[in-house]
Amino acid sequence: MKKLILLLFIVTSLTRVYAQDSLITNIGSRKALSLNGSWQYIVDPYETGFYDYRYHELNEKNGDAYWNTDVPANKTDKKEHGYIAKYTLQVPGDWNHQKPEFVYYEGTVWYKKSFDFHPAESATRYFLYFGAVNYRADVYLNGKKMGMHKGGFTPFNFEVPVSLLKATGNFLVVKVDNKRYADEVPTLNTDWWNYGGITRDVKLVEVPQSFIQDYVIQLKKPLPGKAPAAMPEVTGWIRLNQAQSGGNITITIPELKLKKQVAVIGAITPVSFKLPKLQLWSPEHPKLYQVIVATSNDRVEDKIGFRTVEAYGKQVLLNGKPIFMRGISIHGEIPQEVRRAVGPEDAKQLLGQARELGCNMVRLAHYPHDEAMTRLADSLGILVWSEIPVYWTINFGSQEVLNKAKAQLKEMITRDHNRASIIIWSVGNETPVSQTRTDFMHSLITEAKRLDSTRMISAALEVNYSALKDINEVNDPLGQFVDLVAFNEYLGWYGGLPDKCRTTNWSTPYNKPLFISETGAGAKGGFHADSLTRFSEEFQEWYYKEQIAMLKRMPVNFVGLSPWVLNDFRSPKRNNPIYQEGWNRKGLYDDKGNKKKAFYIMQAYYNEMKKKTIK
Repeated sequence: MKKLILLLFIVTSLTRVYAQDSLITNIGSRKALSLNGSWQYIVDPYETGFYDYRYHELNEKNGDAYWNTDVPANKTDKKEHGYIAKYTLQVPGDWNHQKPEFVYYEGTVWYKKSFDFHPAESATRYFLYFGAVNYRADVYLNGKKMGMHKGGFTPFNFEVPVSLLKATGNFLVVKVDNKRYADEVPTLNTDWWNYGGITRDVKLVEVPQSFIQDYVIQLKKPLPGKAPAAMPEVTGWIRLNQAQSGGNITITIPELKLKKQVAVIGAITPVSFKLPKLQLWSPEHPKLYQVIVATSNDRVEDKIGFRTVEAYGKQVLLNGKPIFMRGISIHGEIPQEVRRAVGPEDAKQLLGQARELGCNMVRLAHYPHDEAMTRLADSLGILVWSEIPVYWTINFGSQEVLNKAKAQLKEMITRDHNRASIIIWSVGNETPVSQTRTDFMHSLITEAKRLDSTRMISAALEVNYSALKDINEVNDPLGQFVDLVAFNEYLGWYGGLPDKCRTTNWSTPYNKPLFISETGAGAKGGFHADSLTRFSEEFQEWYYKEQIAMLKRMPVNFVGLSPWVLNDFRSPKRNNPIYQEGWNRKGLYDDKGNKKKAFYIMQAYYNEMKKKTIK
């Protein structure tokens, strides 16, 4: 009886947490019609296609709305908008790099795609899926609004009534608005390029009437500080799109000769089973298993690695063993083409550069990156810090802004909660200390732990720099709530010169692992001078030499770092006309893909740390 009550409590809790979810995960395993490719567009800075002249939102019957057909019914029909082949953009992709006139554009662009549709013979449902649209997306199909989504880096989907789809000439329109606002996440002020557009894949996904919407299949956390058992236990749940009882869900892992069948008990069915002869996932051995989840009428496949991670005392333990994170921060950008990164090939470039540096970890800053990045990290054995864009000075006193941040947090975690590579969910970066801010961030941490208790939760914290002593303390009050105490420091770039590192030490009042989430100095690739000359490769090289000497004096709870940053990246805040020209120059690679001198300093340090770890 006690077991039954406990089971009902678990199911009730899970249902409460996930009752409003609509996101379908593992889209790559689904039958889908790709809607990528060439889309026609209209630039609409005054949003004429959305509002009337009294600035009221147009209704669906208004023929002047840009989501309606642009084809006149007859020669007397007035149409003041049109989609033609002369004006096209590629999807996925940002608009900034595709047309010179779009470089700095922030506003509304209407995207239109026509497609034909051949419905399945069996009873089937269809969803429009978007990998990401920056920032607000209003989606219309054949003149009907499917819905609206905010958040530039997380996926979303809308169900499409089959009756709305036509055999030919379906008219899909997306109003994309990348304007910045004070009450959005991120807010007005950021230090990266605001790439606008439909920046990730678009698909029309086909599923049966009752389908597997989401699932978590992960190792159960062992007792604190302990390694997984010889025959570890998997716990998790399977979510169907609608509550039902009866029938079974089957989980199969062919390589382990495992076939587990569980009875469906509602919308969410808990699962638990032992895995014999399991090879644990790690950076040295990134073992992935084919996992099949099936019902009587649906089936999805995934590649999943099994591992445990925790902050234990002053260490981070992966599979019960201490790790040192040799990291690098990465922006989702391909600098040599000045565009947003998207897809497997871009992921190969960025993670390949990180591996060449000697990294076993990356910080994906300051927003969730393309799903191709986290899936490739799984395959390559690269640990991942994934973050939402709660950045600098958002409106911490607003419940509405908190809800937006929570929505993005949920979408990030939902998409990637089966990725073995992700060991840290981050709720923000460099947020200024105040009680209001700490309450806001604490709420996000609580939400993250509720959504996923198997990973560490962190944020890049503030530092108390001492003017009188040579000890800087990471005592941000948010440190009491995070699992990993992470902080950004630029000693020798912002404040003093790199030799200041020689007498500086670090401490924290929190008995937790300590991680440097950013450190770096700017250098224009190819500019050489003496080491005292700012923006020279020699200054950046000196900076890293002094940093590494300081790192060797870090306290025993120092568990790694992710320097800022892998590649130079675009930023409107960086306006030195000689050395920056709209680029943040802190990359270890320049904007042409060339290694700077500091690259080799970090590479040597990481090789040294790797050898120590092996010993």
